[in-house]
Amino acid sequence: MELHELNISSVRQLLLKREITSFDLTQVLLQRIEKFDGKIGAFITIDKERALEQAKKADEDIANNNISVLTGIPIALKDLLCTKGIKTTCGSKILDNFIPQYDGTVVSKLKKNGAVIIGKTNLDEFAMGSSTENSSYQITRNPWNKDHVPGGSSGGSAAAVTAGFCCAALGSDTGGSIRQPASHCSVVGLKPTYGRVSRFGLVSYGSSLDQIGPITKDVKDAALLMNVISGNDKMDSTSAKIDVPDFSRAFDQFEKNSLKGMTAGIPKEYLSVEGIDPDVEKVFNEAKKSLESLGVTIREISLPHTDYVVAAYYIIAPCEASSNLARFDGVKYGFRDRSTDDLIEMYKKTKSKGFGPEVQRRIMIGTFALSAGYYDAYYGRASQVRTLIMEDFSRAFETCDFILSPVAPTPAFKIGENIDDPLTMYLTDIFTLSANMAGIPGISVPAGYSAKGLPIGIQMMAKRFDEMTLLRAGYGFEQTIKLGVRCEL
Repeated sequence: MELHELNISSVRQLLLKREITSFDLTQVLLQRIEKFDGKIGAFITIDKERALEQAKKADEDIANNNISVLTGIPIALKDLLCTKGIKTTCGSKILDNFIPQYDGTVVSKLKKNGAVIIGKTNLDEFAMGSSTENSSYQITRNPWNKDHVPGGSSGGSAAAVTAGFCCAALGSDTGGSIRQPASHCSVVGLKPTYGRVSRFGLVSYGSSLDQIGPITKDVKDAALLMNVISGNDKMDSTSAKIDVPDFSRAFDQFEKNSLKGMTAGIPKEYLSVEGIDPDVEKVFNEAKKSLESLGVTIREISLPHTDYVVAAYYIIAPCEASSNLARFDGVKYGFRDRSTDDLIEMYKKTKSKGFGPEVQRRIMIGTFALSAGYYDAYYGRASQVRTLIMEDFSRAFETCDFILSPVAPTPAFKIGENIDDPLTMYLTDIFTLSANMAGIPGISVPAGYSAKGLPIGIQMMAKRFDEMTLLRAGYGFEQTIKLGVRCEL
């Protein structure tokens, strides 16, 4: 395998054996970005000079045996994670000139553990989208087929990992924005339990839904990154005060029948969803057989309120977005329309010109739902449904260790195919939204390909703070499936 294809574990072994240097590896990846990213559009900002400085420092640390978990490993960040001294745009023109004065907690943890931050990746504006077509800067294309989307909103991060522009990346997941692009790009994407990873320094879309998580080339790398970024943070009141296990222990003494005794639940409501692509159904059925060969018992379960998930989510998330995005008013930072001296007109014109159409749509929905006379009918009712969804999952996990489902109803669709149909776009998240509404962890693992060669993943969900089960089951499935197909740019 070439350097750009290696996972974190392999690169780390080469670095420790002094067979490569972080500086040379970083140069190789930067050259690859320069050569191919014009076709993919994975990055908004490439931090070449700082990355090479960090790589030099990593090589010095390795020479002095001052080695951390990620020393010398090039990693990309979704461009809504605050990075000190590096532009953080959230894919929006309204933050085109915003340079944070601090690092988000996960960014600080990466740096503390020796990571090389290679750049900031493209996304749907403020993480609002499922295709990375809603960025104010560019459309990101799927490395497997450049006529198709990479998924979203973390499409830039997934595409960067797939294309070999970095060893791994961080994304954020509000309704499937890590898992869905991971599925479309044939990489691993893990959404942790809400509260497992600090959200400090993440520019919020939906504060009760957002979670930062890893996008990696395999399940072991996801565990490695989870060890680094997890943990309570006094800067984040939503960060859980709960012990963090060593996630790499999920793979201890792993053998062919190591999943024997585990039970996977398949919601009967998911099997009756309209519009599931035959290729997705075929790959899902094959995945079930693979898990059964590992000793997993498959059983049917019920999540009775599945039909209400999409509707409830698209009330709660826009309401929280309306509140969170009110701060972008052109006064304190970011873009300001200077064509008028009238304050109210300045607010209107700044938001109209700074926010894209999808962001404006969701702000308007959320503002309406929160307005006097409508709060109880919309946000209040959606919150009650959310409680029922949580209870559905609690009951389900009494009879199974994890829940198995497709990640998306179709493989990656063509660029422009759904951009003018918001409802169809929203329904692409039907299998992933529930994990965010319930606050539980979910993982997407590559499972196969469509007849046209587009990647298809499967999703596993577990009870709160049980990422260990997901990693173990995901690793077992990964070892069984062994796809072995390379993405050629």
